[in-house]
Amino acid sequence: MIVKGLIVPGKPHPLLAPEKAKPWGEIRKAYEAARAEIDKVNPDVLVIYSTQWLSVIGHQIQADPNPKWTHVDHEWHDLGTMPYEFRMDAQYAEAYERAARARGLHTRRVNYHGFPIDTGTVVALKLLNPDNKYAACVVSCNMYADRAETLVLGKAAADAVNATGKRAVAIAVTGLSHRLFTKQIEPSEDRIYSLKDDEWNRKLLELLGQGRLEDVSQVAREFSNQASGDQKMKALWWLAAFMGQHNRYEGKVHGYQPIWGTGAAVVSLTPGAKAELTKEFDEEDVEFFRGNQNVLKKDATATAAAVAPESSTTPTLSKPPISKTAPGAKPSTPAPPRAPADANDDLYRRASPADGAIRTDKAPKPVGAYPHARRVGDLLYLSGVGPRQPGTNEIPGGPVRDSQGKPLNYDVAAQTHAVIKNVKDILEASGSSLENVLDVSVFLIDMDRDFPTFNKVYAEYFGTIQPTRTTVAVTALPTPIAVELKVIAKA
Repeated sequence: MIVKGLIVPGKPHPLLAPEKAKPWGEIRKAYEAARAEIDKVNPDVLVIYSTQWLSVIGHQIQADPNPKWTHVDHEWHDLGTMPYEFRMDAQYAEAYERAARARGLHTRRVNYHGFPIDTGTVVALKLLNPDNKYAACVVSCNMYADRAETLVLGKAAADAVNATGKRAVAIAVTGLSHRLFTKQIEPSEDRIYSLKDDEWNRKLLELLGQGRLEDVSQVAREFSNQASGDQKMKALWWLAAFMGQHNRYEGKVHGYQPIWGTGAAVVSLTPGAKAELTKEFDEEDVEFFRGNQNVLKKDATATAAAVAPESSTTPTLSKPPISKTAPGAKPSTPAPPRAPADANDDLYRRASPADGAIRTDKAPKPVGAYPHARRVGDLLYLSGVGPRQPGTNEIPGGPVRDSQGKPLNYDVAAQTHAVIKNVKDILEASGSSLENVLDVSVFLIDMDRDFPTFNKVYAEYFGTIQPTRTTVAVTALPTPIAVELKVIAKA
């Protein structure tokens, strides 16, 4: 669904004054080559991360469907004005905000008439999409965000692509080396600020030309230290996380030139099927953002009250040890046995969260290594839900058997009400509701005895919603209950 990636510079010179200096004109030609590549793939949306749209409180996403204004760059105002009128994809912006929040990011949409759009975005859209043929979405660059937060932001962009089904071109608006001349220069005198910066720029472009996007993402921090990378090269972290953290791309460098001392390049990356090159990852990956001081913590204790990420990526975080006893040590007294419903309590509380997994304290704890629900795209898949009560494990209507396995009398109506209440709580913790249920699988331990009563209670909740349903008889369920539901719902 992400059909191409682009790296483009954001200085206004190629847009407003390409004729004043040969390097600026060359970058303008490179932009035109990149525009032709976009037209070949005919995407639904251009998703832009601009290092020139700086934010401090989280990340902001442009959601005004038709922003229209006149922009003047605060540094190069002498080059002239940049009137613009763009077409933004408000639907994708909403999906992006939702996906980013689900991954733990503070994110807001912007939809105000006259809200300024940064120079980098204006330059990129006017040169790559001059006729507004393609809708766009722009996300800000948080000036305090580091690698982990930026990776999660990129993955959320991919979640939104999966959720909306749109074909996207990912555009990173960024310079390479970013040392600028701090005094006025003649356009003819423009050059890369130092030989060291030029050397590092060319090393990076060599890797990009080979399609080695993840390798570039991994060396971005060192590049930034050596060549004063533009906003610590966050745009490359975002691009790699958005497109896919591997090296299987066809890379093409359309142009590399100086713009006021900085390194400016136009590069295209096309997903390909070539063999993956050897990588040496020097930093851990992260799927969910938990703040600057704890971004890589493995033992997830937070429950997902918000919707979990819409992603097809499988996480690689390892599970921490479950034992609470130091190696070699013996407890002074034996630990009391756990009740059956709590047999996997440590695993449930301490396992790393799987991508898309949803857990909530409002529902009874799972009795195995599984979450309450998982979100995939626009759908929620709930694990089997019974009537046990959160916190106490009490079974409304009574259990179906005692601790010795002896059958007991029970109230299936009370159990059915409790099951549906648990389903409702899980859906609401996932950002959905009973009204969004699409399909229900019902498991009854005694079809002849319980089906008529169950069916009557079920109709009180789902009679007007009318999800599809399958009801089957089973010999037993893992806990002493009579009924269990498995549900698929719209997110």
